[in-house]
Amino acid sequence: MPLEAGLLEILACPACHAPLQEQDTELICTAQDCGLAYPVRDGIPVLLVDEARRPA
Repeated sequence: MPLEAGLLEILACPACHAPLQEQDTELICTAQDCGLAYPVRDGIPVLLVDEARRPA
């Protein structure tokens, strides 16, 4: 389920404060040096660094 456009505009990566981009069931940090992927569970973004997937 896609997030509302207004919500995505105000969300930022908790680690580096860069904008996030929606991709499948995750929100991906757009900063190249960060790149954390945050899960979206039941339509709710889980913006916890401990829950984020590290880039490969």
